[in-house]
Amino acid sequence: MISGLDHVVVLIEDIAAGAKAYELLLGRIPSWRSDSDGSKAVLFTLDNMSLELLAPMGNSPMADRIRDAIKNSGEGLGSICFRVDDIVKMHRRLDRVALKPEPVEEAESRDLGSGATSRWKRTRASTGLTRGVRMFFLELAQERPASAATSATPILGLDHVVVSTGDPERAAALYGARLGLDMALDRSHPDWGQLMFFRCGDLIVEVVKRPDAGADQTLDKLWGLSWRVADIDATRARLLAAGIDVSEVRAGRKPGTRVMSVRDGTCGVQTLLLERTART
Repeated sequence: MISGLDHVVVLIEDIAAGAKAYELLLGRIPSWRSDSDGSKAVLFTLDNMSLELLAPMGNSPMADRIRDAIKNSGEGLGSICFRVDDIVKMHRRLDRVALKPEPVEEAESRDLGSGATSRWKRTRASTGLTRGVRMFFLELAQERPASAATSATPILGLDHVVVSTGDPERAAALYGARLGLDMALDRSHPDWGQLMFFRCGDLIVEVVKRPDAGADQTLDKLWGLSWRVADIDATRARLLAAGIDVSEVRAGRKPGTRVMSVRDGTCGVQTLLLERTART
């Protein structure tokens, strides 16, 4: 049913500042800018998904919801949207597995620069039943334009989106049995807790339970993003030259990978860059 990850949404206060920050980080320009009732959006479309920056605009229920979310949790990841081939079938499945989907609705967006129009059909599962993570499901009428690279070392695509949980068994039931994602890994370690990888197209939904006895047992949280790069050393040099604080490169937990952390310029999103050094 789910064919991949369509996009993730980052809630921000200032759309211009957010767009500039992600232009530097991704080494790409936005592929789409739009205004709607109560919000401004900027999209970056990469090889395997899109990143949507969303900021409040004016006074409306939508603008108030965005402002309230930022006030309560700060800027950062707001929701996740899965790509599906048939939204009607996906709606039936969500209903069968008791995720109480909203009615399917049609929507469209117009790019402020080109005037082009994008159309899609979508539904949303009940956030109370998806353990607090806002989840949308979308059937896109046509592919989005890609974000052009402005650097020789741009971000290629998303490697995994990280969900933090206090109850790995219930989270596994949600992403595996109910949403139908294939579990590729379930591993525990005393230092970093339990990791579960669920395949979603050519990237991973990583569900992690950290060794924290005080973690919320009922609500999960969208925690961070890990981006793919071709040359992590060259990408690190580019980001340092742009004034972005990054860590040293280190071996990743997944064999055949090298990673580094991005410490600022991400609008509150925990961010990792990953280079695949061998087939895994």
